[in-house]
Amino acid sequence: MSSLMASKLFFTRGVGRGESMLQSFEEALRDGGIAPFNLVSISSIFPPYAEVVSREEGMKLLTPGQILFTVLARNSSEELNRMISAAIGYALPTDRSKWGYLSEHHSFGETEKTAGYYAEKLAAEMLASTMGQTRDLVWDREREEYVLNDKILTTKNICSSAVVMKSGEWTTTIAAAVLIV
Repeated sequence: MSSLMASKLFFTRGVGRGESMLQSFEEALRDGGIAPFNLVSISSIFPPYAEVVSREEGMKLLTPGQILFTVLARNSSEELNRMISAAIGYALPTDRSKWGYLSEHHSFGETEKTAGYYAEKLAAEMLASTMGQTRDLVWDREREEYVLNDKILTTKNICSSAVVMKSGEWTTTIAAAVLIV
């Protein structure tokens, strides 16, 4: 039996607006470049040895209609002036033979930076908890990422936020990690 193990992944984000929630979601997927694919939501493991590639490089490896495994953060609202955000955070261990974590966060009223950093913190905390060292996790201002002694290689995030601009018009934000098997 063969296993499906992603060897590469990329991150994307998008914002969409429309008369219905579904239309705004479709527009957000288009903005993020992943509308022509069949998306399957998965949980939060960053595969061992998987390489992060640019969105452009990752898209070259895909065919419209293909099934894509994604960790997808999504948020929608039609409330005028409502700020919405969707973020994906990730944390990788120094030992790349081990798995890392992906996290999704969906929020109201948070800026892109705040929501992104929170998603990043969630991923870092999940990774630190597998090592039994959540108390030693700290934010490194110079590197702008979470560190855990010599155990965490890197943490990052991608976030999309938007404000509902018209009454009765739906706005959707998405952020996604797309795993390429």
